[in-house]
Amino acid sequence: MLINKYGFPIVMAVGMGYIIKYVWEWSTKEVKPVISDANTVLIALIDRIRMLDNDLIRLNQKVNTVLHLRGKSIEHERVEAEKAINRTDDDNEAASGNG
Repeated sequence: MLINKYGFPIVMAVGMGYIIKYVWEWSTKEVKPVISDANTVLIALIDRIRMLDNDLIRLNQKVNTVLHLRGKSIEHERVEAEKAINRTDDDNEAASGNG
């Protein structure tokens, strides 16, 4: 009846307009709040990742410092052990030379 009065293209254009209006209202009422909530969660996760990254950087610096200081400590112990060995060798050579 409407097709006979207005024609097929006009009736379909009105129907398409209704579908577009329905999809627009659905997306703004249903989808937009969900996307907004997801965006909020995403921002919170990004902040947590940044905090963890900063924590990892600090931890890495601490580990490097400890390893560096431990390396100095080990090197000092090695030098002291070599001195003790050399003193022992010198004492043994002196004792065998006097004998």
